[in-house]
Amino acid sequence: MSVLKEFKEFAVKGNVIDIAVGIIIGAGFGKVVSSIVSDVIMPPIGLLIGGIDFSKLAITLQAASEGTEAVVISYGKFVQTAVDFTIIAFAIFMMIKGINALKRKEEAKVEPPKEPAPTKEELLLTEIRDLLKTK
Repeated sequence: MSVLKEFKEFAVKGNVIDIAVGIIIGAGFGKVVSSIVSDVIMPPIGLLIGGIDFSKLAITLQAASEGTEAVVISYGKFVQTAVDFTIIAFAIFMMIKGINALKRKEEAKVEPPKEPAPTKEELLLTEIRDLLKTK
């Protein structure tokens, strides 16, 4: 089988398309959460701590000079990214938890298959067995 043909079969499977849609929605969701964290959550937290703007928190390793930018460790941006990650991870956890709960409900609804009634041959063999036991 040629590589191109194998790739075509792989790419048109439903699961691949579902994954692609999930990735696109996830990227959009990540941007929304980042905006919520940086624009809605972190400002009040900074205000409560004493008017700190987390996005500007940094340690300067080397000050800016002519023609070179300052070398800084932007730990405030890291804090925001960590909060982003925590919110996204929690949202995904809750989504998976909900999906698992729905799966459990579906599994509970499905009744186990009933054993079929014994055939005439099985009934006859059972009677013969019982008669042999009594002798």
